[in-house]
Amino acid sequence: MLPPPCQAGWHPDARLVHELGAPAVVLDADLQVLHTNAALTALGAATDAAPVLSPPDAGAVREVVALVLAGSTWTGELDLGLDGVTGGTTWWTPVWRSGEIAGALAVLSRSAAEHLSSDDFTDRLGQLAFITSELLVARDVATVTELVVHQVTDAAGATIGSLSVRLDDDTMGLTALRGAAAGAEERWAVYPVAGNTPAAESVRTGRRVLAQGHAEIQRRYPGLESAAPGERTLLCLPLTVATATIGVISLSFPGLREIDPTEDLFLRVLADTCAQTLDRLRQEERSVDRERKLRFLAEASAKLAGDLDYETTLAAVAELAIPWFADWCAIALESDGLLRTLSVAHSRPEHIELVERLQRDFPADPREERGSYGVLRSGESQLVPDVSDELLVASAQSEEHLRLLRILEFRSGLSVPLKSGDRVLGVISWVTGRGGRRFTEDDRAFGEDLALRAAVAIDNAQLHSQLRDSAVKLQQAVLPQQLPDLPAWETAVQYRAAGRSGVGGDFYDVVPLDDDRIAFFVGDVMGRGVEATTVMAQIGSAIRTLVAINPDPEVVMIGLDRVVESWHVDQLVTVVYGVADSARDTVRIINAGHPEPIRVPTGGAAELISTPSTLILGVGGGHRLAVTRPFAVGDSLLLFTDGLVEHRHEDLHVSLTRLLERVEQVRGCPDLDAAVARLVDEVGDPTRDDDVAALVLRRR
Repeated sequence: MLPPPCQAGWHPDARLVHELGAPAVVLDADLQVLHTNAALTALGAATDAAPVLSPPDAGAVREVVALVLAGSTWTGELDLGLDGVTGGTTWWTPVWRSGEIAGALAVLSRSAAEHLSSDDFTDRLGQLAFITSELLVARDVATVTELVVHQVTDAAGATIGSLSVRLDDDTMGLTALRGAAAGAEERWAVYPVAGNTPAAESVRTGRRVLAQGHAEIQRRYPGLESAAPGERTLLCLPLTVATATIGVISLSFPGLREIDPTEDLFLRVLADTCAQTLDRLRQEERSVDRERKLRFLAEASAKLAGDLDYETTLAAVAELAIPWFADWCAIALESDGLLRTLSVAHSRPEHIELVERLQRDFPADPREERGSYGVLRSGESQLVPDVSDELLVASAQSEEHLRLLRILEFRSGLSVPLKSGDRVLGVISWVTGRGGRRFTEDDRAFGEDLALRAAVAIDNAQLHSQLRDSAVKLQQAVLPQQLPDLPAWETAVQYRAAGRSGVGGDFYDVVPLDDDRIAFFVGDVMGRGVEATTVMAQIGSAIRTLVAINPDPEVVMIGLDRVVESWHVDQLVTVVYGVADSARDTVRIINAGHPEPIRVPTGGAAELISTPSTLILGVGGGHRLAVTRPFAVGDSLLLFTDGLVEHRHEDLHVSLTRLLERVEQVRGCPDLDAAVARLVDEVGDPTRDDDVAALVLRRR
């Protein structure tokens, strides 16, 4: 059984070596004997204070001593070559003096004249069996890695252990490595399945690979770097599921090591169990990853569809992918052949400034075939599963550029085009750092799906923006920039655009006539955007033309009906038109389906001006009559569109009653513009997606 000196957590003091019941020797880094004990002398070793150490494989012993002096323990068969003691299975642990490691303690379990005890062998197999049982219930890859790379390495008596998994048909990836020389983990982070290495051979063939001794290793694998000086034994165990080999466990032993058939069987069973566990965890991870991607696409699609401010939305989408999908996401849009970075998100906020500095100080060459500009020109995504240091060196523009790139610790990269039809609008790039996701073809498909949705949203938003700009310009050209300044009349207007489009179909104007008369109108084209604004422009122009010919309300409305009928427009159009005559103190009103104007006399309550018929424009089949009302000095007239009085969750009668009460504030108010603005604020519903036009006329 494992003797007390090697139990986990036991830190023996050098003074206790002499009291150990098992034969023991303490060595320094130069393999000089520092201490021995009586049990070792009883085996026939020299009794002097410093016995001669002549191991058959000094390199193997030096490797183990260095490992122990670094603070590790080790168990395995190693011949120290002590005088009178040959062969032997040893357990190694650091010994301490005054809180510091003072040497490497080797506890010998047998001599050349003895055989490995059944208890010792049973203990080793028991450890392997325990590890196998733990693998069966492992819930994550980190647990599997810990069991395989650390506990299996110890239980098998190896000094170096590693676990590699197959990343794709051509590539292996190192999941974990223990005991190797500095830099080995970076050098072997990824390596080819086709390479001439023991691990790659084991994966290709699906068979155990055993190579014993330096000569055999160099003959079979020329150029393979040596893990440590001296003789070695390499053992690679394939991780096979059904007919596929998904990885490999690699063990490196100091010296020439024979693998007992029973131990070999246990190691094979352990490897099979490890393979089944990794396959199960992979399937679970893929399932979770698919669910995350579907949730992400649903959430991103909702954001993209819910807001025409695509720049803000894309920034939110970039944040959504961090950190579960990538450590870094950048979105850039094309403008005049150059990419303009729209958003950068990073899982480490302190790196955002670094990324922005890289883009500012070391902009990508638009002629490059790799990277974002290559994606922009080709319209094809680029996947770099493994970002090697060689690739960074090839991409760097200077030593400083390379230094900054290395700080980000790239592991994998994916860039996809924001493509709408044949147009490439921009590029989305994702990057992972060390320990992050290694992008695969599944990730490429996911990225292209997201980019397609984002591109459609961008295209729609840009088209909407262009249409909105056109509509705004058209509306600005049609609506009067200011109302005429007339000696007999005061005028004030409030126009409030609502909704995301920024333009609607409300229109108005005041047209001076002779004899201090004025013609006026307010109308509404149902709908929004360019189409509604175009109809609005046509109606306004037609009214002004008809007024120039004959301003009489009934004549104007008959002509307007004919014009609208001839256009065959689909929009519904309402309008109220009138002529005010200061000489006769009257106003004549005619209405085509529009809200009734309100007269505010100098004395008395405000009143609605109703007309006998209010058919909307262009429907035919009826005749409208104008009505005449008094319009004395100081009287006011309000014309408005339905956006002023139609409220959510409120009856129209209630809204009109409130308007009739509040409109009286325009009576006698010295600042008519301020009074009309206050009226719209108090009566209108800002939550409703409809424009408001309110025009007030007042006799001076």
